[in-house]
Amino acid sequence: MEKQCLALIFAVQKLRHYMLSHKISLISRVNPLQYLMTRPTLSGRLARWSMILLQFDIAFVPQRAVKGQALADFLASHPIPADSPLNDDLPDELVMSVEEQESPTWEFYFDGASSIKSLRPHETPVVRVGLGLVFVSPEGHTLRYSYSLSEPRTNNEAEYEALIVGLELAVQMSIVRVKIFGDSQLIINQVAGIFKVLKPELLPYHDRAMELLCLIPEVTLVRVPRSENGRADALAKLAKELADPNGNPVSVVVQYRQALCPADLSSPDQTLTVCAVEEESDWRVPFVEYLKRGKLPDDRSLAAQIRKRALSFSYVNETLYRRSFDQMWLRCLNNEEARKVMGEVHEGLCGAHQSGPKMKVRIKRLGYYWPTMIRDCMEHARKCHQCQIHNTVIHQPPNPLHPTVSSWPFESWGTDVVGPIDPPSSKGHRFILAATDYFSKWAEAIPLKEVKSEDVMRFFRDHVVYRFGVPRRIISDNGPSFRSTKIARFARRHNINWRYSSIYYPRANGLAEAFNKTLVQLIRKILVANKREWHDKLPEALWAYRTTYRTPTQCTPYALAFGVEAVLPLEVELPSLRVAVSHNLSREDNARLRLEELDGLEELRLQAHQNLKLYQARMAQAHDRLVRPRAFQVGELVLVLRRPIISRRRRGGKFEPIWEGPFVVEQVYEGGSYLLVDANGVHPMPVINGQYLRKYYA
Repeated sequence: MEKQCLALIFAVQKLRHYMLSHKISLISRVNPLQYLMTRPTLSGRLARWSMILLQFDIAFVPQRAVKGQALADFLASHPIPADSPLNDDLPDELVMSVEEQESPTWEFYFDGASSIKSLRPHETPVVRVGLGLVFVSPEGHTLRYSYSLSEPRTNNEAEYEALIVGLELAVQMSIVRVKIFGDSQLIINQVAGIFKVLKPELLPYHDRAMELLCLIPEVTLVRVPRSENGRADALAKLAKELADPNGNPVSVVVQYRQALCPADLSSPDQTLTVCAVEEESDWRVPFVEYLKRGKLPDDRSLAAQIRKRALSFSYVNETLYRRSFDQMWLRCLNNEEARKVMGEVHEGLCGAHQSGPKMKVRIKRLGYYWPTMIRDCMEHARKCHQCQIHNTVIHQPPNPLHPTVSSWPFESWGTDVVGPIDPPSSKGHRFILAATDYFSKWAEAIPLKEVKSEDVMRFFRDHVVYRFGVPRRIISDNGPSFRSTKIARFARRHNINWRYSSIYYPRANGLAEAFNKTLVQLIRKILVANKREWHDKLPEALWAYRTTYRTPTQCTPYALAFGVEAVLPLEVELPSLRVAVSHNLSREDNARLRLEELDGLEELRLQAHQNLKLYQARMAQAHDRLVRPRAFQVGELVLVLRRPIISRRRRGGKFEPIWEGPFVVEQVYEGGSYLLVDANGVHPMPVINGQYLRKYYA
């Protein structure tokens, strides 16, 4: 059967200019078209053949005579020798004219998607990349392709990957004329030659794309809005989200289904159950029956209770009243009337949105009564939406303190950015990128004009990895310079567990925040004359911090790093005892003394580790005294404290709500962090700490 397909492909390639202009009838004993189109899986060769045949209008006709087949069998049995001369003479060449016809135009839509997603909070995120390709033939047939890349790529690199894969498919299908549509303004303009390629990592992609474009005779590049590139965008996101981690292909079937009608949504059993639940008994009926007719319930205990309580009730003009202890007659209300009164008193025309006990007192003064006034008023005030979103902020921490403990120097680092700093330095620096070791408290910092992912990688490579080795863990906030594809690639290459703190929760990276405060105070005190020379004073401030006694470890960072205290300039000007003694030592004695200091370094670090754990235990004990436990379960409704990153609406001023929501708790993480989702199934914010959440009562 593959030989039959090969003969058809050979005829199509040789007679392409005839077959594109006419409808072709394929007369054969077997149907190679059905063989290609009905196979569940196709190899690379058969897949290319099927795509080539899609551009022709070929209809299969079963063979009824053997005349034409005899000629085809004869030609197949007696092929022309490879060395036979070719006859270029065409019969009737002088009288026959062949009009040149325009090649049909294919349409090619491409898109690439790249995103960073953490499987768990505070862990290194996983970069997922998907490509979406859509080919539309001149006859209107659509070919869809979706790929998931094995390596992380940026958004621009993913767009180039999608373009290159599509061009390779176009070359394999021998497409002569194609119109390429993409929503990336950068990629389209760079390939068209309007924009220059400034980033070195995009140059190989650009060169490869230009090579493939040269293989297609006629190409048109069109930049379209994202809304017009929806099919390719959907395929790219589908590959990004549903890709198998093991690299296996994933099949997605889109089926047509009739929409549900109102009759399908209603259930007789459910309707009857709802009616039974909503049916409420009137608590006044037994008292009215007793006071009006002298009738008591059959239950003896209930009858005795009604008889005793009826002494405080009176039935006048078809209305039941109750006498309070202050001799005030209160009108008795049923459940529906009670809800109406509570709504009017709480949020009505003169409602003050009071708490439950105050609502009960006010309703009593208005002259109304029902048995469950206090409970109903408190429940109504608790469920008021306006009261909940304008409620006060809870400042008490919801969870106990979980200190970060590092077992050895330079194993864990906390990093943060200080700035923007005003005024900037004389060289234009506006930021300070700092990192602090969790064990020894050793600090590194550099001034920067702007903080990019490349600056962060260069800082950790030059100031941390090349000096103290590869760390095991790095903790940072969710800033764009830290949470990027390049940082994820850097962490994966060095096997670093890069963790991220919750938004608006600096305690998760408390060491970096504390060092930032100390560093700013040091620089502020050192600067005297010119405030724009702070970048020159930064090394001096770092040296002062490294050689200063730290309370948690009861040692200096310099001593924990090198095993000996640093020699300060003052000790050289006014020689101290150890400096004076060291001048009188020989080279051998000095080396022996240094070896003894290095031998004692391990003991010094173990002692510092014990001091650090004791200090953290005291801090946790003091913190836990203020804890007001608040925990939420999956599926609960919560409100979120409004912050610039959290809020979806612009803050309007003094009278804006303090809380926003409600949202649903989708996932609970260790340490009191939560992942929320809104009513549309969208995550409105990253993982957030429980300190900024409040239970919502619906």
